[in-house]
Amino acid sequence: MLPASARLRRSEDFRLVMRKGARSGRRRLVAHVLTRDPAACSDGAPVRAGFVVSKAVGNAVVRHRVLRRLRHLVAARLGTLPRGTTLVVRALPPAASASSAELGKDLDRALRKLGLSSEERGTAAGDPA
Repeated sequence: MLPASARLRRSEDFRLVMRKGARSGRRRLVAHVLTRDPAACSDGAPVRAGFVVSKAVGNAVVRHRVLRRLRHLVAARLGTLPRGTTLVVRALPPAASASSAELGKDLDRALRKLGLSSEERGTAAGDPA
């Protein structure tokens, strides 16, 4: 579970990250990231994350399953992201039939493409050897 301080809640925050942040699309998800200048993060700004799982992904049961999987995957990676980073993960329709391992691979590849990946995460991040 994500701590309360790590959750995006306001639609303005989602809109800002999705419009002004960098984007990396994969088959099952799209990661939007907005990073603050490290010098400006001396206040200890937390890493924050939000999720978008639309009705195109499936019915309520499927959407909630995808959301829970994504939330768990992102929570495991929060400590590897730079302070002040805001991440929005948008699930695409193929996420409905994906396993947690497949979603984890897509998330890792998206973060790597955005320059936010840490190679030392290895299997702890859900990436099989």
